[in-house]
Amino acid sequence: MERALVTGGAGFIGSHLVRNLVRDGIAVRILDNYSSGKPENLKDLGRKVELMEGDVRNAIACRNACRGVDTVFHLAALVSVPKSVADPVQSDAINSGGTLNLLLAARDNSVRRLVFSSSAAIYGNTDIIPTPETVLPCPTSPYGVQKLTGEHYARNFTHLYGLETVSLRYFNVYGPGQDPTSPYAAAIPKFLMRLLQGNAPIVFGDGEQTRDFCYVADVVAANRRAAAAPKSSADGSAYNIAGGGRISVNELLPRIQATIATAIPIHYEPSREGDIKHSGADISAARAFLGHEPATTLEAGLQESAKYYRSL
Repeated sequence: MERALVTGGAGFIGSHLVRNLVRDGIAVRILDNYSSGKPENLKDLGRKVELMEGDVRNAIACRNACRGVDTVFHLAALVSVPKSVADPVQSDAINSGGTLNLLLAARDNSVRRLVFSSSAAIYGNTDIIPTPETVLPCPTSPYGVQKLTGEHYARNFTHLYGLETVSLRYFNVYGPGQDPTSPYAAAIPKFLMRLLQGNAPIVFGDGEQTRDFCYVADVVAANRRAAAAPKSSADGSAYNIAGGGRISVNELLPRIQATIATAIPIHYEPSREGDIKHSGADISAARAFLGHEPATTLEAGLQESAKYYRSL
C-alpha cells in the first residue's frame, strides 16, 4: 500500500488533502503541532489515519514521520505575511528551518518524492501579470523570503541527493474549513463571516488590489498531480497553482454579497505593511507539466464556502 505523510494535515488545505488521499486507499500519516490546525478537522476519519503530534522544527519528529513513507506533502507552515513581519525569527524557524529538517528526513528515509507548498508571495510586487514562473522573485515580506528559501532547498535536494521535489506556488486559496476568526485569516472567509453576522466587511487599502483565487479542491488536485507527475516534472521545479483569473477586492465583495443576499457597505482601512497590490497567475506551466486544470468557478466556490460558514 502506498504511504503518504502530510505535514500540517490538521490544517485547512491539509485536512482536505488527507481526506482525498484516504478516499483513494492511501495510508496517511499526519505530522501537526496544532498551532493552527485542529484535531476536530480530522474527527470524522478516526483510525483511518495515523496522527503524530509534533513540530517540523524538531528534526527527530521529522525523521520519525518520514520513516516508511513514499510521498511527503509538506504543508506545515506559519502562513501569515503580517505575522512574519511582526516576528520574522519565529516564522523563519518554522518556514525555512522546518522545511530543511523535513527535506533531510525525507532524504535519509529514501522518500521517493516531496511536494512543497510554496506561495505566490515569493513574487512580491511585479508588473508582469499574469505572472509566469520565469519572473524574477522579489518577495516583499519575510514570509515570501522563507517560501522562496524552501523552494531553493527543495531544488538543491533534487540536484544534490536525488530526492524528487515539486514546489507549488499557491495563490489565494479559499473554501470550507478556513478559520475566519484568526487575525491572519484570508480575505474570503473574513468577508463571509462578517457579512453573515451583519457586520461591514473590512478592506485594507482602496480595494483595487487584485487577487487570483483558487478553490481548495483544485489545490488538493494539484498536489495529487504533482505527486503522480513524471519524474521529469519533479526536478525541483516550481509551478503556479491558481484559478487562472484575476479579480479586484471591490469586484469580489459584490459577488460575495450576492451569494448570501446582503448589501452591507464596505469599511476601508489603511493598507497593511508587506501586502501585495496585484497578484495573478500564469498557470500554463502547471497545465503542461502537471495537468493542473482548475475545475471550480468562483461562483461555485463561494456558494460552497457560504454553506460552510452558515453552518458554524
